[in-house]
Amino acid sequence: MMMCKEATRLMSFRQDRRLTFREKVSLRLHLSMCGACRECDRQFTLLHEAGKRYPAAHDHPPEGH
Repeated sequence: MMMCKEATRLMSFRQDRRLTFREKVSLRLHLSMCGACRECDRQFTLLHEAGKRYPAAHDHPPEGH
């Protein structure tokens, strides 16, 4: 069984790349049994979505600076 540390690593990777079939299955199984990791996964997704909506501060400096 996958440990929480490995599950959070895969959740993070999943934000930037496609997981392999084996990684997806292992993560899905772990998430089905671990409420703490399900919450962590929800938070990763929220942060990733929020980051996509707002441009980086250094890309668009405030006017007049």
